[in-house]
Amino acid sequence: MLINLTLVTCLSIFSTRDTLSCCVGENIPTRAGMIKSQLAKQSSNATGKMVLIEGGKFLMGSSNFEDSKPVHTVELHSFYMDEHEVTNAQFAQFVKETGYVTVAERKLDSKDFPGVDPNMLVPGSAVFSKPKELNSLNNYLMWWEYIPGANWQHPEGPNSSIEDKMNYPVVQVAYEDAAAYAKWAGKRLPTEAEWEYAARSGRDTNEDLYYWGKELKPNGKWAANIYQGKFPVEDSKEDGYEGAAPVKSFQANALGLYDMEGNVWEWCSDYYRPDYYKSSTVANPKGPENSYDPQEPNLEKRVQRGGSFLCNDQYCERYKAGSRGKGEVNSPTNNVGFRCVKDIK
Repeated sequence: MLINLTLVTCLSIFSTRDTLSCCVGENIPTRAGMIKSQLAKQSSNATGKMVLIEGGKFLMGSSNFEDSKPVHTVELHSFYMDEHEVTNAQFAQFVKETGYVTVAERKLDSKDFPGVDPNMLVPGSAVFSKPKELNSLNNYLMWWEYIPGANWQHPEGPNSSIEDKMNYPVVQVAYEDAAAYAKWAGKRLPTEAEWEYAARSGRDTNEDLYYWGKELKPNGKWAANIYQGKFPVEDSKEDGYEGAAPVKSFQANALGLYDMEGNVWEWCSDYYRPDYYKSSTVANPKGPENSYDPQEPNLEKRVQRGGSFLCNDQYCERYKAGSRGKGEVNSPTNNVGFRCVKDIK
């Protein structure tokens, strides 16, 4: 009789829950729970733990940003997403196994830079640098500097290192670099719809100003690694960090995803167009067929999401819910990284 009652309990749990529940007295897990557990184990390998994102509908975009309008309904299939941004350790494993050379490390072709002295064409990348003084926020070149020798192993230049930062997000990766890693890992880069849905914790709501809620500092605590102080000359480090923070330094969202806002920007697979939402499809949108940015119409750009440690309300508010970023595909910086997703087959 005990066995029969236990089996009835099992069937009842199976029919009403989809988690790793156990039957009373016999410690027998449900079939649905076991399947999900096994899939999670398969997704927890050298390339990091992944979180199951159950598909559904949600309101995408924001009425606070012109290129995030209109707010529109999107419906997505279920998928897996990395629980945190790809780290230096994970990217180092990829490079070790494949010998991959990132965009920032490659020789520059003078044909791609007409009118530039060939002696100036040295491999490197853009690094945030605090100006000594600042009269205006209109010229972003005042706080960005091209540093020869800056790359993923030396994010701020040849004198910097990641040796003691293996659990930090990898940066100085161009779009091509991120896509190459994702392919090696058996994954792909997320669409921006997938990214936003996951950042909103799968909620069908568009009411919160931030992905974590309505308040900038819930319970008086910083919820993300962004810029505090007078941008770009003084970072007060109220959140505990100047520059990037180790992954999982802040509380995860309701789905178990870390740093979906702040820390470093994250590449998405979509081409960037400011008007795309006016014609976006409802089911599993993958972005426009090509790129167009009226500010730089001749450059190919992809969407970036989440903001970075350089975002604040004084200059860049693009860490806020529904907002979009953009990046030229061959221009890595020390505040841009990525995370991956994986389809459920």
